[in-house]
Amino acid sequence: MIATLIVAWIIFIILWKLLKATVSNALTIAAILILLNISFGITPQDIWHHITQFTQTISQFQNGK
Repeated sequence: MIATLIVAWIIFIILWKLLKATVSNALTIAAILILLNISFGITPQDIWHHITQFTQTISQFQNGK
């Protein structure tokens, strides 16, 4: 019984830290996107477009084209 509670507590702590880090990263990314939009008029769609272009460029470079 005690061992089960200890294992459950350890799993809870690990999941709590994971959730905390995920929320922290999501809020940081949201803040950056809002600042880019307000400051420079860059939309999330613009950023996504550049990311997809970058990945295509990388894959073309790896394929030797």
